[in-house]
Amino acid sequence: MIHTISFPGLGLEFTLNRVAITILGRPIYWYGIIIVSGLILAVFLCGRWSSRFGVNEDQILDMMLFAVPAALVALRVYYVIFNLEIYQNADGSLNWGAILRYSDGGLAIYGAIISSAIVLCVFCRVRKISFWSFADLGVHGLFIGQCIGRWGNFMNVEAYGGPTSLPWRMCGESIAQGLLAQGYVDQAGYEEILAGTLGVHPTFFYESAWNFAGLLLVYQMGKRRKFDGQCCLFYFFWYGLGRAWIEGLRTDSLYFFGLEIFGAPIRTSQLLAAVSALGAGIALLWMLAKKDHGPLYVERLAVQTEAPEHTEKEEE
Repeated sequence: MIHTISFPGLGLEFTLNRVAITILGRPIYWYGIIIVSGLILAVFLCGRWSSRFGVNEDQILDMMLFAVPAALVALRVYYVIFNLEIYQNADGSLNWGAILRYSDGGLAIYGAIISSAIVLCVFCRVRKISFWSFADLGVHGLFIGQCIGRWGNFMNVEAYGGPTSLPWRMCGESIAQGLLAQGYVDQAGYEEILAGTLGVHPTFFYESAWNFAGLLLVYQMGKRRKFDGQCCLFYFFWYGLGRAWIEGLRTDSLYFFGLEIFGAPIRTSQLLAAVSALGAGIALLWMLAKKDHGPLYVERLAVQTEAPEHTEKEEE
C-alpha cells in the first residue's frame, strides 16, 4: 500500500510504499529491512565496543543465536496477550492462524526486551560471564536497534500520536481515516488533517530521537562507569522515562486487561515504562552513592590474565 505523508509546517512530503521489493511473488517490507539493518548495526558496533566490558565478538554472536529467535516469539506473545480479543474466534478459542501471521503486524518491543534479559541471564550463567557487564554492553545495542527500528513504523504509517497543530505535525489521508475510525477526530477534524492544518504527533520520531540521545549518553557512561550494571540501569531509567511520556501520546496503545485508574484505561507499556524508570532511577542513585563498588568485571579479567605472567617472572 502506498501512502502520501506530509509535514506541512516543515515543507516536507513523502510517498511511502510498505513494500520494498517483491521476490518470487512474496513482498519484502521496508519494516523488516529496517529492523534487520538496526540489528546488524547494533551487533557490529557492540562488537567494536565489547572489550570495554570484558566480552568478545564470539560471545556476542553466540548469545544472539538464542536471543534473536526468542525475541521474535516474545515480540508477538506480548502483543497478543494484551490484545487477545482480536485473536479469538467467536467461541472464545484462539485463532492460531492469525496469531502466527506476522505479516498482519502486531509486535511489541517490550516483549523482546524481556526475553533478551532472560536469555542473557541464562547465557551468562552457563558461560560464566558477568551478566551485568554483558548487559551494560547489550543496552548500547538496544538503543541502536530501537533508534533505527522506529523508522520502520514511519514506513508503515503507524505508531503515531493524537491530533496536534504543532509545526512538525504529520498529515496524510490514511492518518485522517485512522483517527476518524477511532473517534479521535470528527468529520471537521478529518477535513483539517487532509488540508494540513491539523496533524498528529510523529511519536515514532520522538522515540527514535530519544533513543539516539540515550545512546550518546550511555556510550560516554560506558567508558567511565563506576560499577557493572550502571549502563543497564541507565537504559531502563532513560528509555522508561521517554516511553512513559511518548506512550501517552499514541493512539495504538495496548491496554492492561481493561483496568482503569482515575477513570482512564491503563496503557500497558506506559505502566511498565513508568515502573521500570522509577525502579531503575532509584537503584542507579543508590549505587552511585556507594563509595566502594569494587573492581569492574573487565578489570578482574585483566588481573586473571596477567597473573600467570607475573608468576613466571617471579620464578625466573
